[in-house]
Amino acid sequence: MPLALEPVGFGHVSFIQSSSTANSLDGMKKALLAATAVASALTASLVAAPAATAASASTGWDLPWTAHHHSRTSVPFTEATVTAAGTSGTSGTFTLKWKAPGTKRVEIKANGKVVAKGGSEGTATVSGLPAADRQWFDFTPDRGVGLHLADRLITLEGTANFRDAGGYRTTTGQWVKMGEVYRSDALSKLTAADLAKLQRLRVKTVFDLRMEGERTTDPDKVPSGATYTVADVFAGSGSFQAMPKSPDEAVRAMVDAEKAMVAGDGGKKAYARVFEGLERDRDRAVLFHCTAGKDRTGWANAALLTALGVPGDTVMADYLASNDYRKAANDAILSHLPAPQAAVYKPMLDVRPEYLNSGYDEVKARYGTFDRYLKDGLGIDARELKQLKKDLLVG
Repeated sequence: MPLALEPVGFGHVSFIQSSSTANSLDGMKKALLAATAVASALTASLVAAPAATAASASTGWDLPWTAHHHSRTSVPFTEATVTAAGTSGTSGTFTLKWKAPGTKRVEIKANGKVVAKGGSEGTATVSGLPAADRQWFDFTPDRGVGLHLADRLITLEGTANFRDAGGYRTTTGQWVKMGEVYRSDALSKLTAADLAKLQRLRVKTVFDLRMEGERTTDPDKVPSGATYTVADVFAGSGSFQAMPKSPDEAVRAMVDAEKAMVAGDGGKKAYARVFEGLERDRDRAVLFHCTAGKDRTGWANAALLTALGVPGDTVMADYLASNDYRKAANDAILSHLPAPQAAVYKPMLDVRPEYLNSGYDEVKARYGTFDRYLKDGLGIDARELKQLKKDLLVG
């Protein structure tokens, strides 16, 4: 079907859509254009550092800061997850899995009542639980410290990629607390019910990682009483001058954008602001977000988890989960584009291992170690990092 020329602008970015589908594509159009914002901040002045050798995808990054250490934790669980049935998380049915070597018995409670129990390893399906903003489960072993866990996805009407940053085991056997730090896509479409829910979930601080144009076009909606802070990752870096012409060019743009998040002045200032807020704010929860919740937000969460000692393969899995959470929205966008154009846009809608790895490559090339990146790049010293771990880790 011929396309009517109807350019839609975002800074210097535009694409052509059929006028017959203009209304139905309005929301997707914004998501598509904003998803490319990570590439739009690239300028010719960015100097790419030499790339480090890529590590095996099955083991994560072979980097000094993700080396495994002997466990010194009081938490016996090596695995523990809560997964809600369906995509909405409102069915009242959950799958619980756990492994706690060395224990004989594990008991799990929800709403103060025992809903599952078993040995040191098990799987249970729990159904019929009442509706709740978020269903929590207490995993209690017969020895050691238990865990307070929920499904990672926070179901809201106005977002697709709002999730908990915690619930992961570190290399020392500690666990990142859930309900303390959240990551998300844009907040501009939050409903009144969403905002009330976030207020009940104690979201007190919001960091907006987006560029000025994004913030102006789709301003944030934040829960009552929350502090809103701009932390523009690409501040002062200019705007995108030309769309990639091929999938390979799009991939290179995304890789370079990831490096810019680490090396650019805007990125260093923005992520320093986020880390300082996390360390300083005892009245959590803290939320950081961009537009799609996958690139600028993806690096923020990867950096946080790495700083806390979460293994690289776990960090990668959390990063790549955006592909699952955003699949329906991305598929809808691509289905309305001509095949050649869709092929160019797809790498910018995806998250891929080479994107995140390029951020770590940049850290290694410029700072040598992740601790040096935290100290010299973001201004987070050993005392502040120790305090952050004390606040956010269990065990």
